[in-house]
Amino acid sequence: MTGWATEVGAGASRRDRVRAATVEEIKQAAFGLIVEHGTANLRFTDIARSMGITPPALYRYFADRDELLTALVADSFDSLSDALRATRTTVPPDDLDGRFVATCTAYRGWVQHNPERFALIFGSPVPGYAAPPKGPTVTAARRALEHVVELAADTAEQGRLGTPLVPDIHEATLLAWATVHGFVTLEAHGHFHGLDQGARDRLFAAQSGLAARTAGLAPADPGAADG
Repeated sequence: MTGWATEVGAGASRRDRVRAATVEEIKQAAFGLIVEHGTANLRFTDIARSMGITPPALYRYFADRDELLTALVADSFDSLSDALRATRTTVPPDDLDGRFVATCTAYRGWVQHNPERFALIFGSPVPGYAAPPKGPTVTAARRALEHVVELAADTAEQGRLGTPLVPDIHEATLLAWATVHGFVTLEAHGHFHGLDQGARDRLFAAQSGLAARTAGLAPADPGAADG
C-alpha cells in the first residue's frame, strides 16, 4: 500500500478528504514523538497510542514504519525547499548577494522552527531504515539542496560570478552549503549556548559571507562584501 498525499483537490470526495486529513494527523503525531524521543524510537505502536487508535489502523494508510518515514523525509525536504524559495523571491533578482544572504538566513530560520524535521533529515540515521535510492526522498532532497546551485547559475548568467575557491562550481556550491550547514547544526545542538543572540548572529553573518565567497557569489575581499 502506498501512503496517500495530504493534498487533495477541491473536487475530491469527502472520503478522500477524510483520508488525507488522517494521513496528515499521523505525520504530525510522528513528528511530535520525534521531538519528545528522537528519531531512533519512532514506532507505530507509540504513534497509534498518541492518536487514540489501534496500531493495525495505521496500516490502512502506510504499509509499515519505513513507508511513513519516507513520507516524513520527503515532506521535510519539501518544507525546507518551500521556505528557501519563498524567502529568496522576496529579494530583487539583481541583488545577488542579498538573495544569497536571504537563502542562508531562511535555512537557519527553518532549522530553528523545525527541529524535528531537521533531526529527521540531517540527524543520526534511524536504526533499521534506509531511504529508497530512487523516489520521493531523492527528488525532494535534490530540489531543496539545489537552491545554492541556482543562485550560482543566476550570478553566472549576469556575468557577476567571481572565482570560486573550488574550481568546479558544483563542488564549490556544495562546499558553500556545507559551510552554512555546519554553523546551523552546531547551533541547533546547543554548542553556541555560551554566546548571546547578537554574537551568534554576527558569527552567522560572517559564516554566510565565507560561504558566498567560496562559491564565487561575493567579492573575494571581505571588506568589499561588507560594503
